[in-house]
Amino acid sequence: MKKLTLLVSLFILVSCAKDTNKELTIFTSRQPQLLEPIIEKYYQETGVKVILLSGNAQELMERIDIEGEQSKADIFMTVDAGVLWQAAERNIFSETKSKILEENVPSYLRDPNGKWFGLSKRARTLVFSSDQFSKSDFSTYEDLAKPRWKGRLCLRTSKKVYNRSLIASMIDAYGFDNSKKIVTGWVSNLATEVFSNDTNALKAVSSGQCGVTIVNTYYLARLLDDPKYDNLELVWANQNDRGVHVNISGAGIVKTSQNKKEAQKLLEYLSSGSAQDFYASANKEYPVLKDANVAESIMVWGAFIEDEINVSKLGSLQKEAVFLAQEVGYK
Repeated sequence: MKKLTLLVSLFILVSCAKDTNKELTIFTSRQPQLLEPIIEKYYQETGVKVILLSGNAQELMERIDIEGEQSKADIFMTVDAGVLWQAAERNIFSETKSKILEENVPSYLRDPNGKWFGLSKRARTLVFSSDQFSKSDFSTYEDLAKPRWKGRLCLRTSKKVYNRSLIASMIDAYGFDNSKKIVTGWVSNLATEVFSNDTNALKAVSSGQCGVTIVNTYYLARLLDDPKYDNLELVWANQNDRGVHVNISGAGIVKTSQNKKEAQKLLEYLSSGSAQDFYASANKEYPVLKDANVAESIMVWGAFIEDEINVSKLGSLQKEAVFLAQEVGYK
């Protein structure tokens, strides 16, 4: 097995008021600093210690597979429904039946078979330069394939799972051939080579290298902390039809876990009101729980209609999305 680069965050929390041997281990591709405060709060409330083992999602899944019954993983947590779907296909998760999770997490943001559950929403939409355009110039993802946007579009590479999932949602909505025409138009309209990440695409829009891009909103929220990017403006895509493409970060209980009951309690906690207020806002994402608080820095963008495709399809259609991107030369 190839060497894994893993970061382990171990909380050794001492409290005279707590006397427990309970312990959980989360294998996660999320940044540990986004989870540490809420995990510490969970310990203070329940006495359950949590170990965070952080690394690349694919490598973590490989490790769980190889270790089998000996794996210490109780929960596998990652970003993108496509990756969670892959984990379920690899038979990493057990089936979880929880009324709390079913009530807190909308059906389209969780696995139909209870293998994994969304814990925060990641909206992917259009961001443009207010130096060049106004909100009225934009409508849909598909509109960016039209000739009027030639030389004005910047995109992140299709090799990253976020754009693969966006393409998968289009295939579900419009079919493979129609989606192929749309993505072909995108490629024709590119102002420059594709970018390795959303942040660089946003910076290119701000500098005038292009006029519009498609990104996850939290990348914009982070960048707007710097006043020099004040010319970047968001517009919610597809508000008159299927809605904004939404992905998730989420988690499921590992089938070999010896602590399934405690693992379920933790997932239920992460979907609850007090936890959702922090869990989503820590990365400037949106909560899955209805009526949970949204971070102040992103409230200014207002409410939006979202695409309610079951996010498991973002995984099941991922191979078709990859093939489509390769066929049209979307690198």
